[in-house]
Amino acid sequence: MFETWRNAFKQQDLRKRILFTLLILVVYRIGSAITVPFLNPTVLQDVFSSSIGDGANFLSYLNVMTGGSLADATIFAMSIYPYINASIIIQLLTVAIPPLERLAKEGGEGRKKLQKITRYTTFGLALIQAIAYYLVLKRNEGVLNYTSGFSGFFSAVVIIACFVAGTAAIVWLGDQISEKGIGNGISIILFAGIVSRGPVAVQTLIAWWQMGDPLYYFLVPAIVILFAVMIYFIVFFTNAERRIPVTYAKRVVGRKMYGGQSSFIPLKVNMSGVMPIIFASSLVSIPNMIGTFVNVTPGGFWDHFFSLFNYNSWFYGILYFILIILFNYFYVAIQYNPVEIANNLKKSSGAIPGIRPGKPTSDFISRVLSKITLIGALFLGLVAVFPIIFSAVTKANISLGGTSILILVGVALETMRVMESQMMMRHHKGFLE
Repeated sequence: MFETWRNAFKQQDLRKRILFTLLILVVYRIGSAITVPFLNPTVLQDVFSSSIGDGANFLSYLNVMTGGSLADATIFAMSIYPYINASIIIQLLTVAIPPLERLAKEGGEGRKKLQKITRYTTFGLALIQAIAYYLVLKRNEGVLNYTSGFSGFFSAVVIIACFVAGTAAIVWLGDQISEKGIGNGISIILFAGIVSRGPVAVQTLIAWWQMGDPLYYFLVPAIVILFAVMIYFIVFFTNAERRIPVTYAKRVVGRKMYGGQSSFIPLKVNMSGVMPIIFASSLVSIPNMIGTFVNVTPGGFWDHFFSLFNYNSWFYGILYFILIILFNYFYVAIQYNPVEIANNLKKSSGAIPGIRPGKPTSDFISRVLSKITLIGALFLGLVAVFPIIFSAVTKANISLGGTSILILVGVALETMRVMESQMMMRHHKGFLE
């Protein structure tokens, strides 16, 4: 990896792109430190430490993903999640609504129109989320400087506008990285937000070690080892793929002969990435989010109901695991069409050895997809649920969970692949050996 960066810096064009990306990330981190007006960050930190920072609900997870901006109530508090949710919604609607499906098949112009629709959807979701976040802040005494009268109305407008503008600014920064940087702008910004919480996790481990408790002398090395093992398995499953062999028949066109080659169809084990986790976490967090807006009587029915969806409850873990598996199958189903793959092979005179063209080929691809999708779903489910099990067993909570590590490793691997492809286009020998 270090060799990749060193060789990349030798190329002037790539060096400019890398430095531009770093500059954008500096701007992003500066924005993550600017507090929204009319808010008291000290009181807000106390609120998060007492009720959210224990990892018992979904807001603590979002706080990690935003690099702590949510707890600090900065202008980037909502990070890029409205954009991610908008992208997911448009992607799903593309399958269900024929006009959007036609746009997706129109090439570059169609994708530009879909991107514009996604931007408008992002603005709407950001506005709704900003209002909801403001109402959550308003419920905590001392967080807002003004809560009534014209001053309260004016402060509400300013706070909500700052949150929405922050999301728009982050999306723009991500687009700049994609166009003028090293690519994958939104993913890199998400990566930077998670990495910024790394020092907090390290400080937590150091504090536990300094307590002198024999339990922590065992727990801290175990966490470090588990962290390294998780990275290894995530890298392994991210790169793992099932290759279906394909042979092409020979055909004569004029005086030239075409075909006769052998190739393969690569099917990744983890072909859906972290999307099923994002889908599942968004859905399972809805009751918990609703619970922040209503007054619940302690010990009552609704108190027990909302407690089932706490991050560290067994019901949450089981439901989360099942939803990840279901969403993984759903995401793969909308991304891969075995019938279309079989038809394309037939049109190009390709065939899978031992499998007849047409329906037998599509059935064979469906069976293979079903098997590797199950393996990928179980892998994602275990990665996402493991921190919940670990916290329940050890009663310890760290800032970086399995989902965060999965995002970090996935973005890092994708960035390295982009860098290597850029170097290959420039015929750099170091990456071809």
